[in-house]
Amino acid sequence: MVEAGWFSTGETAEGWVLRAGGRWTIATAPDLDPRLRGLVPPKGPGASFDLSAVETLDSAGAWLLHRTRKDFIERGVMVDVVNVNPAVAGLLGRVEEADQPMATGRPAASAITRFLAHVGESSTTVFKEGRNLLGFFGLTAAVGFRTLLHPGRLRGKSLVNNMEQVGINALPIVGLLSFLIGVVLAYQGADQLRRFGAELFTVNLLGVSILRELGVLIASIIIAGRSGSAFTAQIGTMKVNQEVDAIEALGLDPIEILVLPRMLALVLTLPFIVFFADVLGLLGGALMSFVALDISLGQFLRQLNDAITTTTFWVGVVKAPVFAFIIALVGCYCGLKVQGSAESVGRLTTQSVVESIFLVIVADAAFSILFSYLGI
Repeated sequence: MVEAGWFSTGETAEGWVLRAGGRWTIATAPDLDPRLRGLVPPKGPGASFDLSAVETLDSAGAWLLHRTRKDFIERGVMVDVVNVNPAVAGLLGRVEEADQPMATGRPAASAITRFLAHVGESSTTVFKEGRNLLGFFGLTAAVGFRTLLHPGRLRGKSLVNNMEQVGINALPIVGLLSFLIGVVLAYQGADQLRRFGAELFTVNLLGVSILRELGVLIASIIIAGRSGSAFTAQIGTMKVNQEVDAIEALGLDPIEILVLPRMLALVLTLPFIVFFADVLGLLGGALMSFVALDISLGQFLRQLNDAITTTTFWVGVVKAPVFAFIIALVGCYCGLKVQGSAESVGRLTTQSVVESIFLVIVADAAFSILFSYLGI
C-alpha cells in the first residue's frame, strides 16, 4: 500500500538533505504545505532533495517541491534534486518551465518598441473600422434602394418626427453659434484689414468664408455632436434593452426601421439648417461691421452683393447632404455596435462624435480640392 506523503530532513556526509516519499498529490498537499513553508534553509551554501521514495506525484505535489526549492535558491542555498525517477523528473521539469516567466520576468520593452506596437495596433483598428463602416454603407445603400422601389415601406411618422428632432429643434443652438462666429470673424478680420486701410473688405471676407466653408462646417459639427450622438445613444439603448433583437425576431429589418428614417431626415433638413446658419452668420458679421467699422446695413449688402455670386452660396449648400449622410451613417453604425452595457453606449457615443467630425472635415477637404480643380 502506498504511503501518504512525507518528508524528513537531516545532515549527511554530502550535506543537508530533504528526503521525500509516499504520495505527493493534491490530496496530501494540505498537510504537506504548511510543514514545507516552515522549513528553515540550511546554513551551508548547498542542499539536496532526495526523491527516491516518492511513489506518486501530481502537479500539486510537483509545485510544492518546486516552490520549496525556489525558496531555498532565493535565500542563497543551491539545491540539487537527486535519485529521481524519469516520470517524476519530467513532471518537475514541466512545472519549472511553467513558472519560468514568474521567476525571471519578461524583459521590459523599450519606449520605441512600445510606440511602434501602439502605432501598429491603432493602424489595424482604424483599417478594420473603415472596412466595417464601408460594409455598413453598402448594407444601408441596398436597403435604401429596396425602399426606393417600394416607397410604401418608408415610415412617414418616424421620418417627420426625426426631421423635427434634428432640424427644427437644432435651429436655436446652430443660429446662436453661427451668429457669434460671424461676430468674431468680422472683428478679427477688421482688426487685420485696418492695417492696410481695407476695412470694407471685411464684408468680402465674411461672405466668402461663411457661405463657402464656415456655415456648413460649423452647422455639421454641431449636428454631429447633437444629433449624431443622439442616434448612437437611442439605437444603443435599444440594443441594451434587446429591442433590436425583438425587431429582428418579428422578421423586420432594423436598417429599414431605425436607420433609414434618421438618415433621410438629416439629409433633408441639414441644407436648410446650413442656410439658416449662413444667414445668422452674416447677420452677426453685419452687426459687428456696423459697431466696429460704421458700415451701415445698406453698405454691407451692396458690398456683399459685389463680393459673392450664387455659386458661392451653392458651393456651401451642396456639401450639406453629403455631410448629413456621413453623420447619420456613423451615428447609426456606432449605435448598432453597442454590446449590451451602459459603458458600451457611452464609449460608442463618444466614438460616433469623433468619427463623424473627422470624416466631415476630411470630406470638406476633398470638396475643396475638387472645387479648386474644377475652378469653382
